Amino acid sequence: MTKKSSAPAKSSVPAINIGISERDRGAIAAGLSRLLADTYTLYLTTHNFHWNVTGPMFSSLHAMFMARYTELWNAVDPTAERIRSLGHAAPGSYAQFAHLSSLKDAPATPPKALEMVAILVEGHEAVARTARSLFPVVEKAGDEPTADLLTQRITVHEQTAWMLRSLLEE
Repeated sequence: MTKKSSAPAKSSVPAINIGISERDRGAIAAGLSRLLADTYTLYLTTHNFHWNVTGPMFSSLHAMFMARYTELWNAVDPTAERIRSLGHAAPGSYAQFAHLSSLKDAPATPPKALEMVAILVEGHEAVARTARSLFPVVEKAGDEPTADLLTQRITVHEQTAWMLRSLLEE
């Protein structure tokens, strides 16, 4: 008869020891999950608008929206991979993104072209705010890679919001 051991089974995966506490890694990953959800939601909205834009500015907005959704698409992977680098699972379902995102879903009926632009301005500003809100914990933890990622994302979102906002001026 084999005697059962009461000792917990040891994992073959070594503990994460990157100089950031488990608690801080969790807080940063949670914030990055919100950033990922915001980015993906804005990507979907922008792609939706690319497909559905009409009117006299069709050609220029169609091309601009494609450049913007491509940039957003390219941003989701580094954000998710940073979450994984911190030892946490990245969210990846529509339900998770809907729960985590601070952005509204795209309107069911496509709005007029300039309403699309205004919605995207609000979206880029919101994503910039989400990214900026992570800096206190990132700086406290000395997490330079995440700080670099956030700085890049804020730069892109603020510049894009400015460019889109310029289309709304009369």
